[in-house]
Amino acid sequence: MTTATRHPRLPGDLWQPGAALSDAPQQWEIRETARPYDSGFVSLRNDVLRDADGADFVRTVVEHPGAVGVLALDEDGRVLLLRQYRHAAEQRLLQIPAGLRDVPGEPAAETAARELAEEGEVQAATWRPLLTLMPSPGLTDERWAVYLAQELSPAPHDESFVAQHEEADMSVLWVPLDEAVRAALDGRIVDAMAATSLLAAQHVLAG
Repeated sequence: MTTATRHPRLPGDLWQPGAALSDAPQQWEIRETARPYDSGFVSLRNDVLRDADGADFVRTVVEHPGAVGVLALDEDGRVLLLRQYRHAAEQRLLQIPAGLRDVPGEPAAETAARELAEEGEVQAATWRPLLTLMPSPGLTDERWAVYLAQELSPAPHDESFVAQHEEADMSVLWVPLDEAVRAALDGRIVDAMAATSLLAAQHVLAG
């Protein structure tokens, strides 16, 4: 006869069904702020904060305009991936169409449609929000809005858009969603926006 082992309760609060499960806004006291660097693309902000015990400490924040991403899925269940060189990673990464929110006042969905047309040469008739993410909240205020795009067709050619630098060397790849998800889980696709979007799309489409 075996006796059931009573496990000690782990530290932390127990979530109660029906209670809100969500991030919450909060602002600690900022004693002083300095901006030692601004590239016009990102800037560094040094904040002196005061903690609950009254001690001051410094946190550096990379200020970023934010970005959008598009998980484009065709009628055969294939996703549009881009092969693009990323200098900081020193790799040619598999990514989804994405871009900065660098047009003042432009809604995120319009930025996403523009990026899909420019980078993937595709337009979509059906759009839905897929994810809202902060890729590294301990370091930057960057926020991503990712959309699922379906009912795809070739986009009209935009003469005003000229690909430069890394984008001029970019290539498009159509991959079955299941295979792309396996690549993300196996560590063959490491881009955070691409990997999380692939997993989210698989979950959403599974109902």
